[in-house]
Amino acid sequence: MLRVGLTGGLGSGKSTVAGMFRELGAQVVEADELGRALMEPGQAVFNEIVQVFGPDVVDGQGRLDRAKLAELAFRGGRLNELNGIVHPAVIGSQREWMERVFAEDPRAVGIVESALIFEVERDARARGESEGVLADWRRRFDRVILLTAPEETKVSRYVARLSPGGWNEQIAADARSRLARQMKDEEKIARADFVIENTGDLAALRHNVEVVWKELIAAGERVSNIS
Repeated sequence: MLRVGLTGGLGSGKSTVAGMFRELGAQVVEADELGRALMEPGQAVFNEIVQVFGPDVVDGQGRLDRAKLAELAFRGGRLNELNGIVHPAVIGSQREWMERVFAEDPRAVGIVESALIFEVERDARARGESEGVLADWRRRFDRVILLTAPEETKVSRYVARLSPGGWNEQIAADARSRLARQMKDEEKIARADFVIENTGDLAALRHNVEVVWKELIAAGERVSNIS
């Protein structure tokens, strides 16, 4: 078995690359998908968010008003509070997913797609946490793949996804604000096992993904033989 983290800043192309790895045979889960499920009504994470941020973050249908919550978290300076609720639960859910995958296939390559693998650890240590699920999250992966791209390329992709009708400066400003809270690619490269540059050439991207996949398969076989 091999536990792999797939990470990269906003707009780096994680979903595209995750899909390519899935086509090649990897088991893939998105951290955002797990987080959305945990934030549904009735879940412990939902209840704690409402308790901490107040009933105004619940919409008329009894679900979280994500726009209002994002406003409080990002522009209200409460992002660490939100992350402190969501991240431990998401990481626990990822661990359970990995256990199910490897129980079914001990030789599987399990990939977790997450934007904030390095940032979660950084923020935990900045709060004085030297150990625990957040402070040592990076070490829970056997390999980490980092996707990189020029910052303006990331911004353009984010705008295109949220504003298919054309350029939107407000969305672009939001993208730049979010990127400013994330670690720079240059900081992450030294801590990643594989770096894939995603500049928009899908053929080249697919080739690089296939090269990394072969190395992951070989690494997984070595781990299985040792265990």
